Amino acid sequence: MDPQQLRTFVAVVDHRSFSAAAQALGYTQSAVSQHIASLETDLEAPLLTRRPVAPTQAGERLLEHARPLLLRLDAARADIARLRQVRPGRLALACTPGALTPATALALVRARTAAPQLAASVRVCGSTEAIQAVLTGAADLALVDGAVAPSDPLPLPDAGPLTAFPVSEEPLAVLLPATHPLASRSALRLADLAAARWIDASDAAVPLAQLRAAAQSDGFGHQLTYTGTDIRGLSVLVAAGAGLTTAALSTAGDLPGIAAVPITEPRIVHRTELLHPRTPAIPAAELVDALRCLLTLEVHRRGTEPVEKGSDDVPA
Repeated sequence: MDPQQLRTFVAVVDHRSFSAAAQALGYTQSAVSQHIASLETDLEAPLLTRRPVAPTQAGERLLEHARPLLLRLDAARADIARLRQVRPGRLALACTPGALTPATALALVRARTAAPQLAASVRVCGSTEAIQAVLTGAADLALVDGAVAPSDPLPLPDAGPLTAFPVSEEPLAVLLPATHPLASRSALRLADLAAARWIDASDAAVPLAQLRAAAQSDGFGHQLTYTGTDIRGLSVLVAAGAGLTTAALSTAGDLPGIAAVPITEPRIVHRTELLHPRTPAIPAAELVDALRCLLTLEVHRRGTEPVEKGSDDVPA
């Protein structure tokens, strides 16, 4: 299959329009139609209905393969480009909202102070977007967070040639309105909250699917979907009674109208990991080293040992 035809197919599905896809790709509409027709001929199956524009059953199946295939192609191009040190004066960090720890912020400031000419940037986004940004070269490093058993790695998607190591691990808390009947509890069992109302905020909090897996429950139904990365905005909805969510215990300490109660059963923690390319650019490598130093100091302070994993250990 021609990768460009696959890219055209994904664009048509995403835009639900041949003309909109053509505009986004910089093609003529007839060129887009030719790409789709050639792909359908190659696969001997109709991939799209035309009125309305939507994937057929075969198209849905192809879409499952097309997105990761195109991502890996973009990742391969970015990986080779890094060998040439294309942009050594840039330090771009992509992170999930719950992953920007004080240690990371301190390391980033130190890197910028040591190299005033460095073009540093931080982009807050969802986990999938952050990982893809590093894979494709849009970012040099990614910080992602999630809920796991103590010392377990985050259940990341196929991250390609990336290396990951832990930055922090701390208690995970349920965020409730301060007036909630359970707000005065010292701890809560996650399974006892399966029937509660939750907010689906996959980019700003732990995805509900992870909570279901941890509690081994089909519950955690959501009453409201929150699209965004603003934890404080999410907390306003929680305080108003729109539903529950989760966050690192330290993050929730200064949120008004909120009670943060640690989860003690099952044993689950909020974990942050740093992802970087196998051959990071010099500024990114220096930031990684700074984070390792800060992590080592934190480990000595707590009396624990970090668990590091390489690119082959990033779970699929």
